[in-house]
Amino acid sequence: MVALGGALGSVGRFGLGQALIRYESFYGTLLANVLGSLVIGLCAGLFDAEQRSRPAGLFLMVGFCGGFTTFSTFSLQTLELMHQQAWLKAGGNMLLSVALCLLGTWLGFLIGQSLRKTA
Repeated sequence: MVALGGALGSVGRFGLGQALIRYESFYGTLLANVLGSLVIGLCAGLFDAEQRSRPAGLFLMVGFCGGFTTFSTFSLQTLELMHQQAWLKAGGNMLLSVALCLLGTWLGFLIGQSLRKTA
C-alpha cells in the first residue's frame, strides 16, 4: 500500500508540476506541499491511531503524501532562488510554504475530525 500510494503521489506531483510549468517552477512545489498537508491533516483527523497503520492510512498518509509532497524540491528551489539573489521570491517561498502547509494540515485535521464524528 505504501509503494502504490507513493507511486500515485509521485505521478500526481509530476502532473501538477507539468500543469503549472508555464509559471515559476516553485508554484507547483508550493501547491503540492499545501495539498499534501491538507490531505495528511484530513487523514489524521479522520483516522484514529490504529487506522493510520492499516492499509488505507498507510496508502494515503505514508505512501501518497510521501510521494506527492516535495520538501526536498522546495529546499533546492529555494536555494536556487537564493543563488540567483531573488531574495523576495526565496523568502516568500519559505514563508508561504511553512504557513500554508501548516494551515492546510490544520484545516484538513478539522475536516477529518468533523467527518469522523458524523460517521
